[in-house]
Amino acid sequence: MVKPHEIPTHLNVEDKLLLGLTVRQTLNLMAGVSGTYGMWNQWPDMPALPRWSMIAASLILTLAFTLVRIQGRGLDEWAFVLLHYTGTPKALVWRPAAADRPAASSTQGLWEELNPHLSWEVTK
Repeated sequence: MVKPHEIPTHLNVEDKLLLGLTVRQTLNLMAGVSGTYGMWNQWPDMPALPRWSMIAASLILTLAFTLVRIQGRGLDEWAFVLLHYTGTPKALVWRPAAADRPAASSTQGLWEELNPHLSWEVTK
């Protein structure tokens, strides 16, 4: 009698693409290395010390964003969280909106003849 084998499908594990790196890590590495190569290739007349310093900094950042994971998340995700945090207000205050209603006018007509004013309507 053959025993059926259960294949796990919901492991919550990212697929490995190249050299044990996930797709996201591989794309981070390729983008960083190509940007570093662009710096090397496009600025040949730059003095050696600043050029090598920028290339080293770019490679270090590329490797950090590719390989460093804090609490299971990459530095690119943490950078997004930091930017989102700094871009959102820290205190929210509720205030009632001012009424944009026209002053009540005395009309002698029926309610069907009234013309309501929409506050969100754009008038030119």
